[in-house]
Amino acid sequence: MLSRLSEWFWNERLWFPGDLGWADLEDRDGLTYAKASDLWVTLPIALTFLLIRQIFERTVAVQLAAALGVKEKARVQAAHNPTLESYFRTANKNPKQSDVESLGKKTGYSERQIHRWFRRRRNEERPNKLKKFREASWRFTFYLLAFIAGLAALIDTLLPSQYWYYMIELGFYMSLLFSVASDVKRKDFKEQIVHHVATILLISFSWCVNYIRAGTLIMLVHDASDYLLESAKMFNYAGWRKACNYIFIVFAAVFIITRLVIFPFWILHCTWVYPVTVYPPFFGYYFFNGLLFVLQCLHIFWAVLILRMAIKFLPGNNIVEDERSDREETDSEDDEEEQEGRKAPMKNGPVQNGHSPLNNNHHRKTE
Repeated sequence: MLSRLSEWFWNERLWFPGDLGWADLEDRDGLTYAKASDLWVTLPIALTFLLIRQIFERTVAVQLAAALGVKEKARVQAAHNPTLESYFRTANKNPKQSDVESLGKKTGYSERQIHRWFRRRRNEERPNKLKKFREASWRFTFYLLAFIAGLAALIDTLLPSQYWYYMIELGFYMSLLFSVASDVKRKDFKEQIVHHVATILLISFSWCVNYIRAGTLIMLVHDASDYLLESAKMFNYAGWRKACNYIFIVFAAVFIITRLVIFPFWILHCTWVYPVTVYPPFFGYYFFNGLLFVLQCLHIFWAVLILRMAIKFLPGNNIVEDERSDREETDSEDDEEEQEGRKAPMKNGPVQNGHSPLNNNHHRKTE
């Protein structure tokens, strides 16, 4: 059964056009070709990346965070309540109105107090700013080094340099897939999973069938903007707003040029149009270009998020935040309203503290 499955999977007619086959990729006449067996080394590389990442985030990243002044905002802890805690863990973290009323009867809390309790409890489970900074600094370091290595791999066309570039890139994306459960979850969590899987399949396939030149270009195009995004995040977490905004402008420009111009109109055009002028389409042709098309759809999706963030550069919106992040909820406004409600006079009642309610409201609007 397994032998038949393996024979079908490695069928030459699936992965090669015309009369080409695996025999054409065998070493001969002093030439060395890529082999599928080379990919086994990526497993220990991925595990090594996980270990190096732990060391990096607990040493270098922490020191860098301290140097940049990354400060964690103190969070108000939710009061201990077994009934609400049980509902939070087993039922829903965002209770419906009917459930809020039911929980109010069981606990004696008002609806406002229940909403505040769940808001604070959800905030407790959100990753803190230091964790986000550590992850961003790790990815920034790798993407920057990978971009430099990709440029070197384009210049040096010898297989040994391209081999290590491929294996390290593949090992890194495998490590990201292994650690996805413990990483900060963003709104595009599912899209990130699809991206990692598609990238791993693309790198593996392009290596096995000797599409090394195209694979190198694809990885280089992606690394060109990724390190800029991670550096913008780092400055954002550190509170360096101007530096974050300036870097984001550069990132947005590089992303648009590389992902929406170079990738579809140069690389994807070459892999989609040129091969059919030489050989009739085959399964490997559709498989490779299908994965590239998936990446291009993700590029468009992320480009929309980037444009939404770019709107924040308009007058009055000078702070850039990651649209993929779940913003931490705050109950400060509810607290202010509650305090103001306790201080507010009765209808047609006397003015308190020497200020009328109208003046207080006007002051709040102008703050």
